[in-house]
Amino acid sequence: MILAGDIGGTNTRLALFEIQKGRLVMGSRGSLPSREFPGLAEAIASFLPAPKPSLDAAGFGVAGPVSAGRVKVTNLPWVVDPSDLWRFLGTPAIRILNDLEAMAWGIELLGSEDFVTLQEGFADPEGGAALIAAGTGLGEAILTQHGGRLHARATEGGHASFAPVDERMDALLRWLRTQFGHVSAERVVSGTGLESLYRFFHDPVRGGANPHLGADADVAAEVASEATGGSCAACREAFGLFLRCYGVEAGNLALKAGATAGLYIGGGIAAKNVEAMKDGRFIEGFLDKGRFRSYLERIPVRVIVNEDTSLFGAALAAARAAGRIR
Repeated sequence: MILAGDIGGTNTRLALFEIQKGRLVMGSRGSLPSREFPGLAEAIASFLPAPKPSLDAAGFGVAGPVSAGRVKVTNLPWVVDPSDLWRFLGTPAIRILNDLEAMAWGIELLGSEDFVTLQEGFADPEGGAALIAAGTGLGEAILTQHGGRLHARATEGGHASFAPVDERMDALLRWLRTQFGHVSAERVVSGTGLESLYRFFHDPVRGGANPHLGADADVAAEVASEATGGSCAACREAFGLFLRCYGVEAGNLALKAGATAGLYIGGGIAAKNVEAMKDGRFIEGFLDKGRFRSYLERIPVRVIVNEDTSLFGAALAAARAAGRIR
């Protein structure tokens, strides 16, 4: 049996997998509020049935940079260390991965029903791929060919500098720079970025609309909702610029990764707003690379709509580390 986890600052998602005929099959799963537990071991203890099952391996995708096999969770006072988990779980086959790396590993286990295609393209069977995922923050991963299989590598590309491509993005960059100094792609392409875009288009000082959302509002969700069916023109503009900026950053990643086998889009914002992702603004930003537009037109672009992708990826990495699956 394999234990897998997708560990974030808000929720800890856990699942048990069995290997049947060389394939991972998900069994019980659950989602726990991360901040109600002092650490990952306590969350796992709350999830596992009694008596505790015998585990062949465990894998965890964690929101944060992994160093020497351990990670300090971003936006959560947890340190995930395999040596601590080994004592609790009783299996030495433990993999700790960045959450985007886990999601990237999970892609190979998905079926056609788990994707929505934004651009068909022509996948290069010998090429690399890339994954970009905007949620609370912005994650990026690359996948490289080795031994006939795509292997995932985490990056911190979401913290690279935001790169405007038109005058409106230039104005946004100048406005954000007065608040943050350095402006990363994550400052724009993320849930917190949507909050910034809301404030940018609702800034009366620069001629924007008057703010209408209260301090306790889920601003990112409200902007997305208004953009597709609401009455706030400024929110529609904010979400439209978000989609274009998302596409621009995805194009940057695809070029740097040489992602001729495909560009994948994960994260909750894309999955919950598929129709908006399909309306052309994301792809136009993606393709807006001058002489390399034709290069990007050949890359398949797909939204991942299976919310369990990271769990499957963490389980796969753990099973391979234990020699239980190829």
